[in-house]
Amino acid sequence: MRSAVELCSPVVNVELRHLRALAAIGDEGTITDAAIVLRISQPALSRTLEQLEHRLGTRLVERTTRSLSLTEAGQRLWEHAHRILNQVDDALAEASSGPRPLRVGFGWAALGRHTVPLLRGWRDRHPDTPVRIRRCDDPEVALRRGEVDVAFLRTTPADPRFGVRALFREPRLAAVPDRHPLADRDAVSLADLVDQPVALCATAATTSAELWPSGARPRTFEVPGVDEWLTTIATGDAVGVTTEATVHSHPHPGVRYLPLADAGAVTVHLVWPRTPTHPATRAFREHAGALAGAVAAPPGAGAVRGSA
Repeated sequence: MRSAVELCSPVVNVELRHLRALAAIGDEGTITDAAIVLRISQPALSRTLEQLEHRLGTRLVERTTRSLSLTEAGQRLWEHAHRILNQVDDALAEASSGPRPLRVGFGWAALGRHTVPLLRGWRDRHPDTPVRIRRCDDPEVALRRGEVDVAFLRTTPADPRFGVRALFREPRLAAVPDRHPLADRDAVSLADLVDQPVALCATAATTSAELWPSGARPRTFEVPGVDEWLTTIATGDAVGVTTEATVHSHPHPGVRYLPLADAGAVTVHLVWPRTPTHPATRAFREHAGALAGAVAAPPGAGAVRGSA
C-alpha cells in the first residue's frame, strides 16, 4: 500500500524529463521546435507532455492544429520548471567544479556609470565569489525562472516572492537624432516631443505615452530592443525617452541625449528572490546598498521590503 504522502501528492511521479519537456515547449512555442531543442522525436515529446498532464490531472498546454499556448497552470509550472532545472544543474555543476558565480540580471543599462565601480568593489571585497552580469529581455521573469540571482529593475515588481531595495533615482533624458532641430538645446521638455514619433524600447518599461499629460500625448510605437531603439532614433525615424544610465551604457554617434526638464526621475531597484538562489545574495545586497549611500540617494531610498 502507498503511503499517505504518496496518495495525497499528485506530483510524486513527476520526473525531470517531464519538466524539461514543458520548459522547452513553453520556450519554443511549438512541439516541433521543442523536440529539436531536446533532440527527441515529436511523438515522444507529445507523449511526455500527455503523461505529465495525466499525472497532474490538469491541462498545461492548449493545442490546436494551428497554435499552441500554455494554460494558466502551464505558465506557472513553466516558470517553476525552469527554476527547478536551473537548481539541479547548479547542484550538479557545484559538485564537480565548485560554487558557481553570482548572476546579476539587468534590462538594458545595469547601473550606468556606477556599474563598473560596483563590480570592481565586489571583486576586491569578495575575490572568491565572482559575479557574472547578464542582459535579460525581462529580468523579472529571469528571476522567477532562476536564471539570475539578483536583478536591477527600474520598475517595482508586485510579486510577493521578491524582496526589493530602492537604490537611487535617475533623471530622465530625451534621446534625439544628432541632426534634429532639438539636438543643440541644453534641455528639452515633454511638450517639445509631442509632435515627434516616440520609440519605446520593449525591454526598458520605463516610458509610455502616459508620461505625457492626457490630451497632449505623442504617437508612440514599440521596438524590440535597445539596439533597434538606438538605430531608429539615429536614423531620424523617432525620438526617445530614457534614463541617465543609457548615456553611459549605450553611447551612439548618431544620438544626442538631453536633460528632460519636466519628467520625473526613475527609481533603480535591486530585486532578489525571498528564497535566495545563491549564498552570496545577502552580501551583494549590502554591497549595492553601500554604493547607493555613496551615490547620495534621497531620504527613504534605502528602504528594504522583504528579507532573505
